[in-house]
Amino acid sequence: MDLDVFVSAHRAEWDRLDELLRRRRRLSGQEADELVTLYQRTSTHLSQVQSSAPDPALAGSLTSLVARARSAVTGPRKASWSDAAHFFAAGFPAAVYRSRHWWVPVALLSVVVAALIGWWIGTHPEVRSTIAAPDELREMTKPGGQYESYYSSHPATSFAAQVWTNNAQAAAVCLAFGALLGIPVLWVLFQNMLNLGIGIGLMESAGRLDTFLGLILPHGILELTAVFVAAGTGLRLGWTVIDPGPRSRRAALAAEGRSAIGMAIGLAAVLFVSGVIEGFVTPSGLPTWARITIGVVSELLFLAYVYVLGGRAARAGETGDVSAHDRPAPVPTAA
Repeated sequence: MDLDVFVSAHRAEWDRLDELLRRRRRLSGQEADELVTLYQRTSTHLSQVQSSAPDPALAGSLTSLVARARSAVTGPRKASWSDAAHFFAAGFPAAVYRSRHWWVPVALLSVVVAALIGWWIGTHPEVRSTIAAPDELREMTKPGGQYESYYSSHPATSFAAQVWTNNAQAAAVCLAFGALLGIPVLWVLFQNMLNLGIGIGLMESAGRLDTFLGLILPHGILELTAVFVAAGTGLRLGWTVIDPGPRSRRAALAAEGRSAIGMAIGLAAVLFVSGVIEGFVTPSGLPTWARITIGVVSELLFLAYVYVLGGRAARAGETGDVSAHDRPAPVPTAA
């Protein structure tokens, strides 16, 4: 293809399309039809240039023109409350359900690690001595000590907000840095389980493990589940880098990354609930059994939300990705 002849033959159409796109007033019906026709022709021209005469400057100019025309023809899509409702009713629970083969094993293994750390610390005085001096350990574990006063040392509202922020940041780290082969995710998980294991071990050695569990379980069940979901999703994203499956690595990472972003929004809502429980229920004067019951019920409701609503949505084809209108067009790849 003679590029100069091609440009001369179609320059007037491109200029006319650009002129229609620049108009600030509303286009007439005839002009709108002309815009659609010129958009289709220019798209064909772009395809011809890319396949027969790949000139970078001309291809870039036509790509920009076609993108502007496509936006004008299809119209901008604005998010609505129905999008938010669909996300929380189908998209988010489906994404959590689809990643269950990652976060459920992560949860089980993490709990085992925390229990082993707690047993190790609780049964080995020499290990406890490396954590703090005996007087400091007694100050932490005594009735009304640091482990108990932690939950009532600040006003409930500000404490709940602080807890929510800290946990949301931990979940965001798992989701955002999962693409780094999951290594930062494993570090965040270990830090969380180490802190939990230290608390279990120290309080068990003081004969007050029941008190510790009564403080940690009301909010901790749901809170840790959210962290495990974030970690599992991050590890899944990291595995996508290694094995993207039938998709190209770029397409697979884009799809899983968009799903992870949505997961971050959904988990922020879950962590908000656990933060409210930690700020208002954990330090309350309710009996221990009542506080733990609230935590167990909140966890069961979340699991029902994931396995009932999410399972149904996933079987219907929901993946947690953005809607088809908002996704980039897939690029054909060789099998």
